[in-house]
Amino acid sequence: MPADPGGTIYGGPMPISVLLVDDEPLVRAGLRAILEAQHDIEVAGEAADGAAVVPMVRQLRPDVVAMDVRMPLLDGIEATRAVLRTVDQPPKIVVITTFENDEYVYDALRAGADGFLLKRSAPAEIVQAVRTVAAGDSLLFPAALRRLAAGRGNERARAAMERAALTAREAEVLRHMARGLSNAEIARTLTLGAETVKTHVSAVLAKLGARDRTQAVIAAYESGFVTPG
Repeated sequence: MPADPGGTIYGGPMPISVLLVDDEPLVRAGLRAILEAQHDIEVAGEAADGAAVVPMVRQLRPDVVAMDVRMPLLDGIEATRAVLRTVDQPPKIVVITTFENDEYVYDALRAGADGFLLKRSAPAEIVQAVRTVAAGDSLLFPAALRRLAAGRGNERARAAMERAALTAREAEVLRHMARGLSNAEIARTLTLGAETVKTHVSAVLAKLGARDRTQAVIAAYESGFVTPG
C-alpha cells in the first residue's frame, strides 16, 4: 500500500519495520510469525549473521533491529557498534539472548543497544519490546541489569559522574531511572509534571554523554552512583 508524504499508509500510520538477525532459522521464523501477526509491525528482512547487518540496515532502513548476541562470524556486540558508528539515524537495537546473565548482553548494552530480550519471552512480551523501543523508550529490566552490573565499577566512570555535576533533582531522577521507572512513573513518584521530568531526563543524558536511558543507567552503576545491591 503506498505511503503519503507524511510518512503514513493511506488509512493509518506506517507499521514498525523490524530486521531479524539470528543464526538460527527456527528462531527467525518464530519471531517473524509473532511479529507479523500484529497489524502495526512488519518484518523488513532477515540476516543470519552480524556481518550482514550494516548493509541491510542501509538498504531496508528498519525502525528496530532484533539482534542475537552470539553469532559465528560477527557477534551482536560488534554489529551493534558498527551500526551506531557508521549508519546515519540508526535504528533501535534490541539484543536477544538465551540467558539473562549472559556477559554478552551487558557488553551489547554498553555498546549502545536499547535493551535486551530473552528468547523464551512470551509473544506478548516480544511484541511489547518492539513497540517500546520503536517509541523511543529503553527496554530495561532493573533486577537483571543490577546482576550484570555487579562488580563493574571503575574510576573512569566515577570521574565522569563527578564531572557531570548533576543537580539534586537530576540525581533523584537518575536513581528512579535505574529502578526502571518510566517518565510518567517518575512524575507520579516525585509529584512533578511529565514535561518537567522529560526535561530532567534530557539534562541527565546530556551531562553524562549518554545516548539513551540504558546508557545513563549503566553509567550510574559503573560509577557507584547506584549500587547493584
